[in-house]
Amino acid sequence: MNEIHTIHSVAEAHRFFGLPKPMHPLVSVIKFENVNFTVSNMWKRFTNNLYTIAIKKGSNGKMKYGQSMYDFDEGIMTLTGPRQVFSIRDIQDIVVSGYLLTFHPDFIQAYPLAKIINKYGFFSYATNEALFLSDKEEQIILDLMKAIEQEYNANIDKFSQDVMVANIDLLLIHVDRYYNRQFITRKNLHNDILSRIDSLLDDYLTNESKEHNGLPTVQFLADNLAVSPTHLSDLLKNATGLTSLQYIHMKLIDKAKELLATTNLSVSEIAFQLGFEYAQSFNKLFKNKTKVTPLEFRQSFN
Repeated sequence: MNEIHTIHSVAEAHRFFGLPKPMHPLVSVIKFENVNFTVSNMWKRFTNNLYTIAIKKGSNGKMKYGQSMYDFDEGIMTLTGPRQVFSIRDIQDIVVSGYLLTFHPDFIQAYPLAKIINKYGFFSYATNEALFLSDKEEQIILDLMKAIEQEYNANIDKFSQDVMVANIDLLLIHVDRYYNRQFITRKNLHNDILSRIDSLLDDYLTNESKEHNGLPTVQFLADNLAVSPTHLSDLLKNATGLTSLQYIHMKLIDKAKELLATTNLSVSEIAFQLGFEYAQSFNKLFKNKTKVTPLEFRQSFN
């Protein structure tokens, strides 16, 4: 029941979607209204070796995608990279329109895009971290999808791949811009998450059992907040200018300073209390972040 189905190629994706053979072995532009979501039970849980870029809009209610319910009255984009595991559920009564662009990494291998595509964090976001589009943004994305579709359906010549890759490149630049806008416009939500991060770290660092759990990790925060590690890092970068690991280190140093200034615990005891396996590792991090050793910091209070 928990078997993960793997889609290895564009042709295999077409078979799963109940579609005829693709016109190109490495890329396809699919209209959602042509997809047969009931053709296979693989929708319960699956992964693929492809990049997918989807813009979806529904006409009759909500759809459960990943772990969240989405209102499909608005345009929603989801993007996934190779080897991600995800699922789509509760789809039998939903009419979805829009486009699914899917391509194999080999399709862009000879282009500059291949070298920069991994910098786009949204390809590794969890499926409940979709991009919500304004009407204007939605139209821009749809126009680019239609341009790619038009080139895909045209007679293939030596320029076809160049044109499609150029449009994919431009589409991703727009998506990057819109995700950045979403981070800004959802600032209140992100502030709430920031408060939850602080609470999680404060609880972790004051919990006596953390000596047995080790240092707090990015994955620990992501799991407790139900977001992906990449999305968490992007969120913190926008809110604080720090990556997730840098933020954890900042909280560790703050707690260490508190213990150094207000207790008689030795430096080694503080290191182990914070979750460090070795006191040397604590000393190294503390000096790297503060330019003084823990002992020098403590002595500055005397």
